[in-house]
Amino acid sequence: MIRVSEEVRKALKEGKAVVALESTIISHGMPYPKNVETALKVEEEVRKHGAIPATIGIIDGVGVVGMSNEEIEEFGKRKGVIKTSRRDLPVIYARKLWGATTVATTMMLAKEAGIEVFVTGGIGGVHRGAPETFDISADLQELANTDVTVVCAGAKAILDLKLTLEYLETYGVTVLGYQTKELADFYTAHSGLNLEYEIENPLDGAKIIKAKRENHLKGGILIANPIPEEFAMDKEVIDNCIDSAIKEMDKLGIHGKESTPYLLAKICELTGGESLESNIRLVLNNAKIGSQIAVEYAKLK
Repeated sequence: MIRVSEEVRKALKEGKAVVALESTIISHGMPYPKNVETALKVEEEVRKHGAIPATIGIIDGVGVVGMSNEEIEEFGKRKGVIKTSRRDLPVIYARKLWGATTVATTMMLAKEAGIEVFVTGGIGGVHRGAPETFDISADLQELANTDVTVVCAGAKAILDLKLTLEYLETYGVTVLGYQTKELADFYTAHSGLNLEYEIENPLDGAKIIKAKRENHLKGGILIANPIPEEFAMDKEVIDNCIDSAIKEMDKLGIHGKESTPYLLAKICELTGGESLESNIRLVLNNAKIGSQIAVEYAKLK
C-alpha cells in the first residue's frame, strides 16, 4: 500500500538526507493555486539546504512517498480529497480513494519508508474546550508512538497550547525549542510557555535524534521552530481573530476534522490574507531548519 519515488528510494539507500512533507496543507490548508505554489516552494527550500523532499499523499488507495509535480498539482485542484488521519486509512486504502495526509498519517508513511525528519507548519493538539468535548488531535498519539522527528512552528494557534504541551509531556514526547526555550506559537514566536530543552543548531538536534534512536526510545521528537520575527503577526490582533473565528464555528456547529480547515480559512479572511502569508513563511522556515537537521543526522548515521 505504499509507493516510494525512485529519487527518494535512491537517496535513502545511499544514506542521504530526506525530508517528509504532508499533503493536507495542499488540499485543505490553502486555496488553489497558492497551495500548489507553496508546496513546490517548500520542496525547493528543502533541496536548497541539501536534502531530498518527499511530499506524501494517498492516490487511488496507495500511499505515495515522493509525489511528482504533476501529482501535487492534481492534489491542489482536485475536489473531494479526503483529509486522512490514522482512523481513515482502512477506508481510503480499501476504496482506492485520494487522501491528504495529516501530521499523523504523514508520520506513519514516513516511518514505513524509513524517513526520520518530517517538516510541517504546525501540529494538531488539544482543542480549546477539550475538557468538555474531548477534542484532541490524533497527531499527539502519533508523536507518542511513531519514530519520526517533526519540525514545526509549534501547535496551531487555534488550539489550547498549554494543554497540548501537558499532553505531550504525559505521553513522554521529547519537545525541543529551536534556539529558544519557549514554545513557538505558530503565527507568533512567543506563547509564554516554557520548554525544558533548547537546541542551539542543527547538529545539536541531530545528536539528540541519534541518541533517541540508538537507545531504542520509542516515539517521536517535536522540534518547535519559531516563525521569524519579521513575518510574525501582532499577537493581540491574531488572538482576537482566532476568538472570533471559534465563536463563529461554534455557532455553525462545525467540529472534528473539519474545524481546523474552517478556522484557518476564517482567520485568513479576518486578517485580510495576512495570516496566510505568515503561514507560508513559517513553513518555508521550518523546511530550512528541518533540512539542515536532516543533513546533519545523515552525516551522523
